[in-house]
Amino acid sequence: MVHPRLKSASLGSREDLLLAEAVGLARAIDLDVVHTEMVALERRRPSTLLGSGVVERLAQVIAGDGNGRPKVAVAVVDAAVTPVQQRNLEKAWKCKVIDRTGLILEIFAARARTREGRLQVELAALTYRKSRLVRTWTHLERQRGGTRALGGPGETQIESDRRQIGERITRVKRELVAVKRTRQLHRRARRRVPYPVVALVGYTNTGKSTLFNRLTRANVHVEDQLFATLDPTMRALGLPSGRTAILSDTVGFISRLPHELVNAFHATLEEVVEADLVVHVRDAAHPDQAAQKSDVLVVLRDIGLGGAIEESMVEVLNKIDLLPAAEKQVVANRAARSNTAMVPLSAVTGEGCDRLMAVIDERLTRGDRLIEVSLKHSDGAAVAWLYDHGEVVAREDAADAIHLKVRLDPSRWERFRQRLQ
Repeated sequence: MVHPRLKSASLGSREDLLLAEAVGLARAIDLDVVHTEMVALERRRPSTLLGSGVVERLAQVIAGDGNGRPKVAVAVVDAAVTPVQQRNLEKAWKCKVIDRTGLILEIFAARARTREGRLQVELAALTYRKSRLVRTWTHLERQRGGTRALGGPGETQIESDRRQIGERITRVKRELVAVKRTRQLHRRARRRVPYPVVALVGYTNTGKSTLFNRLTRANVHVEDQLFATLDPTMRALGLPSGRTAILSDTVGFISRLPHELVNAFHATLEEVVEADLVVHVRDAAHPDQAAQKSDVLVVLRDIGLGGAIEESMVEVLNKIDLLPAAEKQVVANRAARSNTAMVPLSAVTGEGCDRLMAVIDERLTRGDRLIEVSLKHSDGAAVAWLYDHGEVVAREDAADAIHLKVRLDPSRWERFRQRLQ
């Protein structure tokens, strides 16, 4: 694992954290990392990215020494590597070389389970591979034969590969459009119910799925691993007011997220764009949490959530069970002084989760109206409907009728009026 950094842009201790994150990415697809190194660069070399001396020294490390240190099969460069640089490094090191984008694509390809997830991964991989055919086909003079009628030079192999990949990209995009249409139909159906949607977002491995399971009593796969969740999952969430919302668990973000993945996973991220409330889950115990927050906000702005970040986002400071008592108190004080909604909690122990549910409930009911309703004693179905779909804040059982004060959102109040008519 090689992590290049420019000397002129040193970030100090964060570089060590980025290297550790890259090692975590490699281990997420069961790679055995036998050597890690941070390389300081004066400048990025167009041919190999790294300096010639570094390339030669690492070639010796990769070759192994025959005394217990094995030959390396895969070298990962934790940076964006051009096709030419990748080809030259593979020649020098005599092993497979992948860059950060390629590594994340490998993880996504191994983890995607739903049809939509697989299509999105394939689109990202095809887009990535299309730009790297120059690395695969160095013998560009190879040609396929022309037809007997026309004669002349045929199609070069690289042109054939580009054409086939382009055709497959077109087919995958067409299939994703159909998936997107289906998701829009599902969203319209939810609006008719209607249930508000709450989306969990955050950096990868901050505990989103653990929190999702805690709040919904679901059994979504949880693992202390980067990108353990790729496919979106949605479950019903019962709120303290008696209302029901839909909680959505989404793919985690990461620093320097490849553009291919942002574009390919736009259909998944649409659930975040369409959500009524966004809950940003942060790892309060991570030393790089401030930079992680910044990375997440950049992606959210890229997908069109600029206004919602300031207006409707709730911040969750997760994993407070991992903090010492003094630091835990500091986090609690910071949350209490914050101008935006901020909830410290532990998704593992459940501490603070009730507070989060109350905050979500309050945010989703801000536009509700307090209605006074009088119903006959015989109209038990209407009374039950109000208890199921609103928050009954007062009730008086008089001799002539049942008098209720109910908090309802405007759409449900309109449905109730139609029911009475």
